[in-house]
Amino acid sequence: MNNKLKNIVNIEKDRMPLNRNDILLISAFFGLLFGWLLYFFFGPNYFAGQAPKVLTVKKGATLETVIDSLYKDRIIPNKFGMRVSAFIYGAESNIKAGKYLIPSGMSYMNLLDLLIKGVPSEQKLVTIPEGIWQKDLASLLHQQLGLDSAKIMKLSKDKKFLRSLGIRYKKLEGYLLPDTYYFFLNMSEEDVLRKLKTEMDKIFARSDIKKQMRKLGMTKHDILTLASIIDGESNVISEFKRISGVYHNRLHRGMKLQADPTIQYLLRNKKRHNKIYYKDLEIDSPYNTYKYRGLPPGPINNPGKEAIMAALFPEKNNYYYFVADGSGGHVFAKSLSQHLRNVRKYRRWRRRQNYYKYY
Repeated sequence: MNNKLKNIVNIEKDRMPLNRNDILLISAFFGLLFGWLLYFFFGPNYFAGQAPKVLTVKKGATLETVIDSLYKDRIIPNKFGMRVSAFIYGAESNIKAGKYLIPSGMSYMNLLDLLIKGVPSEQKLVTIPEGIWQKDLASLLHQQLGLDSAKIMKLSKDKKFLRSLGIRYKKLEGYLLPDTYYFFLNMSEEDVLRKLKTEMDKIFARSDIKKQMRKLGMTKHDILTLASIIDGESNVISEFKRISGVYHNRLHRGMKLQADPTIQYLLRNKKRHNKIYYKDLEIDSPYNTYKYRGLPPGPINNPGKEAIMAALFPEKNNYYYFVADGSGGHVFAKSLSQHLRNVRKYRRWRRRQNYYKYY
């Protein structure tokens, strides 16, 4: 083959189409690039601190001024992403003046959509009590936000929905953080539950919390379960860590927790759930901590942050027992004999209350 022919062959080889591996590699590259761009512009931007944050856009304010305010308040992680999003959106001169309540987790595009429409979605302030049962939470969200309580209860046990939230347990109860929140009135049941779960996740994402769980040898599920019992035991937050110390002591000794809130949980569908009889202590359920040792299978309510912190950082004490003191708090004991004296004292107080009630 002469040189001229060889050159022609080499040119034809150079012109040959890409092979299958080349096409796959290029497709993967552009697929990853497209995915990253989607996440960058449409992914949530969470901020630290209390949500929502108030953003005031004055009449005549430029887009750059608004971006500066968003970055200064740490609502957005960087200005570049917002500038590029505004360019794509065509929002340079369409920002409307007004006062906006910005929830945590809005993407660049969602923020621009909110600012361009100029009429923020109506929001409502809702307080969710600590230690709330799931059925009561569903009822509260129905009353305050008009959500379907039956759907909330169904979602709370829906395996597919639980997996989407990263929950391996069979119920959502315990994984939702009670607090005071602003909710958009157009939020769905799924949106609200995700928001409450996300706020709970923020607590356990902290490095100090992870370190403490390793020190205790307890999982997130264990902590939430114990916290739910603590939250059910008392309304006096200053007692939480002492009560936690009692339960940690009993767990270390292999003693039964004998926690009344677990019995009330079993009676939660009965009107007398706040009144426990001796026969109730014999209910055959793994949630009955009078019958079975260790923690119950899962949380018995949605514990608040104070109870969670108490479960994680218990008071170091030698108490193994406690009983109500008649004034809303509890009296603690190191020995069974001391505890029985405290119980007799409490019962005498109860009898006196009944006497004066009917006298």
